[in-house]
Amino acid sequence: MSFNTFGHLFRVTTFGESHGPAIGCVVDGCPPRIALSEADIQPYLDRRRPGQSRFTTQRQEPDAVRILSGVFTDAATGQQVTTGTPIALVIDNVDPRGKDYAEIADKYRPGHADYTYDIKYGLRDYRGGGRQSARETAMRVAAGAIARKIVPGMSVRGALIQMGPHRIDRARWDWAEVERNPFFCPDADKAAFFADYLDGVRKGGSSIGAIIEIVAEGVPAGLGAPIYGKLDADLAGALMSINAVKGVEIGAGFAAAELSGEANADEMRMGNDGRPRFLANNAGGILGGISTGQPVVARFGVKPTSSIPTSRRTVDRYGRETEISTTGRHDPRVGIRAVPVGEAMVACVLADHYLRQRGQVGEPPDWPFSPPAR
Repeated sequence: MSFNTFGHLFRVTTFGESHGPAIGCVVDGCPPRIALSEADIQPYLDRRRPGQSRFTTQRQEPDAVRILSGVFTDAATGQQVTTGTPIALVIDNVDPRGKDYAEIADKYRPGHADYTYDIKYGLRDYRGGGRQSARETAMRVAAGAIARKIVPGMSVRGALIQMGPHRIDRARWDWAEVERNPFFCPDADKAAFFADYLDGVRKGGSSIGAIIEIVAEGVPAGLGAPIYGKLDADLAGALMSINAVKGVEIGAGFAAAELSGEANADEMRMGNDGRPRFLANNAGGILGGISTGQPVVARFGVKPTSSIPTSRRTVDRYGRETEISTTGRHDPRVGIRAVPVGEAMVACVLADHYLRQRGQVGEPPDWPFSPPAR
């Protein structure tokens, strides 16, 4: 199975299966002399870790990360820093239960990738889906923790803004609330509603979809390249690579189709700091594939979890019609734990583009430009 690597200068390769002995990744291209220890990575993994509430899979994995290479103690500071060589990370799987999948070893879960993996490779790891499992995303989160250290002054935050047909009230948006509820929801009232709503979905033997919003602030202007290196194209590809994601939009996204040219235009004025000030951000911080210096805003839609206990019609790998119901430990709403994963993918893309910009252009030009002499 190829294509386990993403990025250009900041490159991440993940490995391992859901029910194998471990999962891991190699981060290549990280600049040297950046302070890095397991303590810098672990908090992000703890946010994604399973089994923290009744609304996620009850698989008990501590997700304790170990750094195997790419760091060294700086003699001058006594601090562990990156060396510029590949950084290898590993997380042991301590609570796998492959036997939970024995009854569906030959059956294809509707809406899942069982059939497509089998028809492509001629075999599949049915224990939790192997590489197709969302367990792989833990390593993306670990890589994202490193990526956040590369772009100076950048912050990347995410929130769940919709579950099923139910949207948050943006007037109640509170970033601090995101860390106070199990849904990463910025609206306290809607988070309370989601608890009862998802309990009903879960008890009914079903699952539900969600929409996640990621906001990156402190992104320098000028990241990205025209045509085939567009920042928004790379963000869309990275977010679409997350399990169960079926749609991505930047800024106003599809809603821009309903706007007039006047309403959609992000008008500009000069700010007191001598930099341009945008009066709106329908572009989501990206114009022509290049960052504007505004917050980069992306949203992605996550489909309902395909592994549900309600019986559904399907076929098996021998071409026989049958029925299937999936028991075991599964997320009734996979979109919840997709929030830190989305943050990580955005951070990785921005770190990659930051290094690409630094490598090609170096220091940005002085702006505003001097008018030509007349």
